[in-house]
Amino acid sequence: MEKTIFITGASAGLGKATAKLFQSKGWHVIAAMRNPAKETELNQLENINLVSLDVTNVSQINETIKSIIENQNVDVVFNNAGYGLGGALEYATDEQILQQIETNLTGVIRVTKAFIPYFKQKEAGLFITTTSIFGFSSCPLSSVYNATKWALEGFSESISYDLALFNVGIKTVASGGIKSNFVNAMQFAGGNEYEVLNESMGKLISNGQLFQFNEVEEIAAVVYEAATDGKDQLRYLAGTDAEQTDQQRLQEGAENFRKKLRQSLHIKSPFEMIV
Repeated sequence: MEKTIFITGASAGLGKATAKLFQSKGWHVIAAMRNPAKETELNQLENINLVSLDVTNVSQINETIKSIIENQNVDVVFNNAGYGLGGALEYATDEQILQQIETNLTGVIRVTKAFIPYFKQKEAGLFITTTSIFGFSSCPLSSVYNATKWALEGFSESISYDLALFNVGIKTVASGGIKSNFVNAMQFAGGNEYEVLNESMGKLISNGQLFQFNEVEEIAAVVYEAATDGKDQLRYLAGTDAEQTDQQRLQEGAENFRKKLRQSLHIKSPFEMIV
């Protein structure tokens, strides 16, 4: 029997790659994006339906999902919509902060909430959410982005207990860097005083120490694995950098990992005492 996946943020990057992969595997795909009229690739493929959805618009979320579940069967919801906000927190505007949280975190919570009664009634279903390598580790100059991704990991773990009562699963895909338009789509706050930190980060990124860039198809394959392997597993690491960072943090301990990263960035501890 044909299965259906609902994907948010399907217009580019991981969302689009995941839509194409599931379609190639015989799934029906409902690809949600803010501007379906601009899509020129997914609308050419069989078994992919485009729907308009802005995850910061609560009324549109409820209306769109209500219409979908009244007319179609949905087996998997892939919460993927999101973007990055970089730069120093003190220079981020309140609008930038709220928009980051509304898109990356509140949008996921609202989409999930809208589907829960449907999955409860079916006594079946699976939510998969894109988090990040920076949902269990961290990096400088992206504190609000990191906050949303850490929050998604905590949200997912907590609600996994609740929904298990109704045979509904929760999983996350913690991806490393992805070769996509994600960086180009990022927003940035200012702050020239932090330029030295920005330069140090650039060096760590260029040598692959902070994170690496994986092919988007590799990350999409992990999403497909999470959707189909039937495992009772909450977090799926996606990308060699995510796997390496996870192992390094386990081996060194979170505190030592943090201190080593700070040293790599040539930042002194604010708690060093001069005797």
